[in-house]
Amino acid sequence: QVQLVESGGGLVQAGGSLRLSCAASGRTLSSESMAWFRQAPGKEREFVAAITRTGFGSSTYYADSVKGRFTISRDDAKNTAYLQMNSLKPEDTAVYICAANLLNDYRYRIFNEYNHRGQGTQVTVSS
Repeated sequence: QVQLVESGGGLVQAGGSLRLSCAASGRTLSSESMAWFRQAPGKEREFVAAITRTGFGSSTYYADSVKGRFTISRDDAKNTAYLQMNSLKPEDTAVYICAANLLNDYRYRIFNEYNHRGQGTQVTVSS
């Protein structure tokens, strides 16, 4: 049974930075795609970033709202994915959720396409 545990969330002022971690346990995820989603109060869950892994290598994808500010990465030796968030804005406030094991490589923006999901970590950006 794979478990994903997010950490690194907290309260930060606008313009600040945070690094989120998603630690996987149960089995190695080095050959699988991983992603971050977020959900703000009263809003729908949205895609943030993904790092896919296919036989041709690895690619990263970002939502337009975070492109240039957020960076997704992974450390396969630690079975962990990261989301480095810079230049944070109040509208980035949300629960950030990690997901892994993508069923269809082309549907990386869809939360339900991932077999494994964490519980989330709260990020609050004050103005």
